[in-house]
Amino acid sequence: MDEDIVTKLGDELYDALCAKRMLEPLSNRYPSISIDDAYRIQLRMISCRQKAGERIVGKKIGITSRPVMDLLKVYQPDFGYLLDGMSISDGARIPIESLIQPKIEGEIAFVLKRDLMGPGISAAEVLAATDFVMPCFEIVDSRIRDWKIQIQDTVADNASCGLFVLGNTMADPRKLDLTTCGMVLEKNGEIVATGAGAAALGSPINAVVWLGNTLGGLGIPLKAGEIILSGALASMFSVHAGDHYRVAIGGIGSCSVSFV
Repeated sequence: MDEDIVTKLGDELYDALCAKRMLEPLSNRYPSISIDDAYRIQLRMISCRQKAGERIVGKKIGITSRPVMDLLKVYQPDFGYLLDGMSISDGARIPIESLIQPKIEGEIAFVLKRDLMGPGISAAEVLAATDFVMPCFEIVDSRIRDWKIQIQDTVADNASCGLFVLGNTMADPRKLDLTTCGMVLEKNGEIVATGAGAAALGSPINAVVWLGNTLGGLGIPLKAGEIILSGALASMFSVHAGDHYRVAIGGIGSCSVSFV
């Protein structure tokens, strides 16, 4: 894809983010768009956010669980960047008008204590490089109209990332079996989903391994201090004003968020 088009589409996505409006799918407008093109567009969008004063604080892995794959009809993982402007405090009340068409999913977040540079990263190396894990929500929010996305659309749109909420508890992953950690997701006091760590590519550790090796192939490291969202442990759910969500993950803790 021509660099001028990459720049144009990255700027369009950034403008849509700021204006809280939707765009027609890029894959409809440019049928020949490749995944590599989409990641170039993503980087342009991120550079716009950085120029506006935001800074990168981590990365996210998307489309890791079968329910999310089936919901979006996208069947391979992707990644995006976390910026400090996306971080929301545990228990916060988020104005619904600050988002476009949000959905929410419960995840396990990793916080790194040393750099990781792929390719060739192993699960043991991910564990050794992890400082602690935390319960979290990712609030995904597509700038693509009605979530009619192909993999190229969500990749270009920073993996459809909106906001993220970290809990206040930290756990040592070396003392847990992250594959079997159970998750309970509640909406307005009622259980709407359950899951386990195995939902994220067989283990959240596998998801981070995939991310580190994929980024390493592009010359991008995972850095000490970064937050890594390892992927949904169940399906995602639409949110509306008045909704209160809570997620609890066995051995790790819980977090909550409300929409007003």
